Amino acid sequence: MDADGCPVKQEVYRVARRYGLKVTIVANSQMFIPDEDWLNLVVVSDGLDAADDWIVENITKDDIVVSGDIPLASRCLKKGARVVGPKGRVFTVDSIGDALATRDLMSHLRNTGLITGGPAPFEKRDRSRFLQSLDGIIQDIRNGK
Repeated sequence: MDADGCPVKQEVYRVARRYGLKVTIVANSQMFIPDEDWLNLVVVSDGLDAADDWIVENITKDDIVVSGDIPLASRCLKKGARVVGPKGRVFTVDSIGDALATRDLMSHLRNTGLITGGPAPFEKRDRSRFLQSLDGIIQDIRNGK
C-alpha cells in the first residue's frame, strides 16, 4: 500500500485480517500501524518517488497495490500486480493508457489555468466502492483470473 495520504488504511486492515493476507505499508515517514504479525511498515527516504520505486522493486505477480498514483499503477501493472485506487477504481492493462492520457491532459489544463480545481473530495461511497473493488480483486486472484 502506498500509505502517504491513503484514506483507506483501516479498510485494508479489515479486509486483510478477514482473508488472512499480509500487508506492506510503504511510507516516507514513520507512522503508527496496528501491532500485527501480518502487517509490515517500510519507511523509505524522502526522495521523489522513493516509495513508488520501493513498491515496484518489491511487488510480484498478483500482489495488490492500493494507490491512486496513475504512473505507479502503470509500473505495477507491467510487473503483473493488481492495482486499485482508494476510490475503488481498478486499473488494468487495458485501461491504464487512457488513465495516463487523461492525467496528462488534466495536468496540462491546470498548468495553463483552464482548470483550477483538484479532484473531488473523498466520500463515504468511495470507501464502499473501494471495499467492493478490493474484494473483487481478491476473489479474482483466488479463482485464478
